[in-house]
Amino acid sequence: MALPNINFCYPQGKHKALTMSYDDGRRADKRLIGIFNRYGVRGTFHINSGLLGGDDRLTAEEAVALYRGHEVSVHTVTHPTLSRCPMEQVVDEIMEDRKTLERLFQTTVRGMSYPNGSYSQEIVKLLPHLGIEYARTVQTTHGGFGLPEDWLQWRATCHHNDHLLEHAEAFVGLHKRQYLYLMYVWGHSYEFDHDNNWELIEQFCKAVGGQDDIWYATNIEIVDYMKACKWLKFAASREFAHNLGALPIWLDVDGRIVEIPGGSQVSLI
Repeated sequence: MALPNINFCYPQGKHKALTMSYDDGRRADKRLIGIFNRYGVRGTFHINSGLLGGDDRLTAEEAVALYRGHEVSVHTVTHPTLSRCPMEQVVDEIMEDRKTLERLFQTTVRGMSYPNGSYSQEIVKLLPHLGIEYARTVQTTHGGFGLPEDWLQWRATCHHNDHLLEHAEAFVGLHKRQYLYLMYVWGHSYEFDHDNNWELIEQFCKAVGGQDDIWYATNIEIVDYMKACKWLKFAASREFAHNLGALPIWLDVDGRIVEIPGGSQVSLI
């Protein structure tokens, strides 16, 4: 008997994922989320809890109402340049932001983006001890659609001002199912006001939204799913798989999509 050929898939057997990442909790997020919601696009918003209610910033109450259906993530309390700060301050800036956001949104907050794009390898090594499971940098892959090698130094595909529509066209056209593709866009919503180019993100969301082969996810959903894939235990013969975790995992087994529900063992032949 031939052993099955198995590939991990995204939920529902999809092979492409899209996520967005926007910083600072500015008022322009209202317009941006309106566009995202219209086209079914989802993402993560990195918030400075100590600046909520300040100049051009959402209040805590506005933020809680606005970000439903999306992820809220750490961006530190006051947006310092972390690599210039003592580690005691780095710990406080991250942990106090986590605590405040968790109280407001009543969910665990386990990701972040580096304020001013600043970090060091010492900070990267610290983050798991602070409950942070991913951290986005400001460096990008300039059009690459792969998953990151290091979740704590996660590079986006592009900033929204970096050939966004060209990257979107390439992403939508990807069809080789032997790969898992990820498009990750980052920026600041106020930049659309400054650059007077709101039509750019509208055109992008219209182009990529509503696609049957794309999983629209937040940053942490992608991290959680890919980590859950590693919990899957396969028989040596690959005849069955046992999912030790809670999340369902999807596989492509010789071209057949198979769901492995959380806590279940499923035959693959």
